[in-house]
Amino acid sequence: MTFGEQPAYLRVASDLREKIVNGSLPPHTRLPSQARIRQEYGVSDTVALEARKVLMAEGLVEGRSGSGTYVRERPVPRKVARSGFRPPSGANPFRQEQAADGVRGTWESSTEQEGAGPEIADRLGIRCGDRVMRTRYLFRDAGEAMMLSTSWEPLEVTGRTPVMLPEEGPLGGCGVVERMAAIDIVVDNVVEEVGARPGLAEELLALGGVPGHVVMVLERTYYASGRAVETADIVVPADRYRIAYHLPVK
Repeated sequence: MTFGEQPAYLRVASDLREKIVNGSLPPHTRLPSQARIRQEYGVSDTVALEARKVLMAEGLVEGRSGSGTYVRERPVPRKVARSGFRPPSGANPFRQEQAADGVRGTWESSTEQEGAGPEIADRLGIRCGDRVMRTRYLFRDAGEAMMLSTSWEPLEVTGRTPVMLPEEGPLGGCGVVERMAAIDIVVDNVVEEVGARPGLAEELLALGGVPGHVVMVLERTYYASGRAVETADIVVPADRYRIAYHLPVK
């Protein structure tokens, strides 16, 4: 194989992908059978099978039990706005962004105490095993699951205060900045790192994805005078959403 030449299965997958993208193979059309791919492209059964696996891993096709493999409907990506850490309305960013779009979003949450694992302890600057309040969210947009979020707050900061439970009390459901301000902690910085990876099985089940789908992961941490007061992992389906940042220029 010469330098730059693709393996046969990738060349077949690339051609089929192009047909899906340009509409030659529209949504809900059955993908050519393995035998037809073998005949049309002059490749082996193994190459034909691997090409189909590539398209399935990319989320372009899906298998239907007892029926075959079909082209999936391609969603039009929608934006998840990130507008900084201090919403003027006092609501948390999700509530603010939903209101701005004229859409009534909903969410489910559950909160419990746990000991911080090594990664979370490192992100919060605390000792492994120190108690944190973990809150898990499932956000919906017009009924469709769109985002997962898991946040951790050190109880040495919020413990025995009115904001110990993020979704309860007088400031329940407000953003981190406003809740921390209520206990005289001024959040002055936030860091978000954006990455991508294959979705975990439980994430894709909650978000309506299929095995192999890629998710975007935002690792977010709020700081007050250099001290981390909250950290979170936010998971968004990469095929359905784009993350748009609107940041003030100082």
